Amino acid sequence: MSDLPMTHKTLMNNIKQQSCAATGLLRSTVLASLIVAVPVYADMSVSSSDIQPGEMMSVVHEFKGFGCQGENLSPQLSWQGAPEKTRSFAVTAYDPDAPTGSGWWHWVLVNIPSDTTDLPRGAGQPDQPPLPAGSQQFRTDYGMNEFGGACPPQGHGVHRYQFTVFALDTERLELPAEASAALVGYYLNAHKLDSVTLEALYER
Repeated sequence: MSDLPMTHKTLMNNIKQQSCAATGLLRSTVLASLIVAVPVYADMSVSSSDIQPGEMMSVVHEFKGFGCQGENLSPQLSWQGAPEKTRSFAVTAYDPDAPTGSGWWHWVLVNIPSDTTDLPRGAGQPDQPPLPAGSQQFRTDYGMNEFGGACPPQGHGVHRYQFTVFALDTERLELPAEASAALVGYYLNAHKLDSVTLEALYER
């Protein structure tokens, strides 16, 4: 009878050790399943041979008109890392520092095919290299359906120019031909899978 407490104690220790081992195995199994279940996406990135983040743009990308004398060419853009379910891309250029109360839209380009990952310099102009098939440009705040370069007021200081590439879940945005940049932006955000922005600067 004197051995019974020791046997009972040993039995309880064994049960406790087995319980801990089972708990550890369960925790490892759950953690492993979570790791497998959570998809890993590469973040989108955008680059340009013409403009650099946080640096001044060349006069090549300045508007021609409104007192500006630039070449009015959109910058070269390349992007990568879009989600697998991307069915089209869009590109916008926006100046949040324009003294309008609502910024200034310089480029609104949508319905870019999903196999496109590059736009050459000047792609936003009708007399330059053609846009990818099916692409469509909408009205900027210059009132034209094409790229309009930087043209901040003289002496107004440095303005930021945000070139954003959107990866969309739809092959085509069906929009009226006269759609405003704000309306296009609404649909871009409604269909956005991911986006990335390259912000350059300009001053006159």
